[in-house]
Amino acid sequence: MPDTFFLEETHMSFSQMLLPEFDQEMKNTRRILEAVPDGKFDYKPHPHSMTMGRLATHLAELPGWTIAAVDQDVLEMGPDYKPVIANSRAELLEMFDKNVTEARKRIEGASDEHWQKNWQFKFGGQVVLSMPRAGVMRGVVMNHMIHHRAQLGVFLRLNDVPIPGMYGPSYDDKPAAPPKV
Repeated sequence: MPDTFFLEETHMSFSQMLLPEFDQEMKNTRRILEAVPDGKFDYKPHPHSMTMGRLATHLAELPGWTIAAVDQDVLEMGPDYKPVIANSRAELLEMFDKNVTEARKRIEGASDEHWQKNWQFKFGGQVVLSMPRAGVMRGVVMNHMIHHRAQLGVFLRLNDVPIPGMYGPSYDDKPAAPPKV
């Protein structure tokens, strides 16, 4: 096959390429948030760990970072920042769904030129992160979410909560073995 086959003009924007992955990862994240039991929000597997409620809330918040990355040039937080912590699974899912809806609108509306513009995160006046918005979307939103989703899976497993499969069935999704006769 000639090399020109691969050089055809089929430009997809960054947003067009990102949306299918975004949708899949949001679906997966919602599935694990649906598994968070209401009575375990204070669970903490280690003194240095977040509580399950804080970790799950952080997952519900992360799509909202898309809004900040697209709408603002700089996101600044101070040492007095107090994270929001949901009080129930219903509150988690409501927060998550709202953030996903708004994030998706921002992705759809952002041009390639806009994704290439630099974005900064500052904490206490110090630059913690400075990179193009596309990198923020991939690293700070998507990869960060997948990382914390895995942590939440461990928290759930330690509490004997079935883990939904993310990229195929999980152990808990498998059908029960037939009884021995």
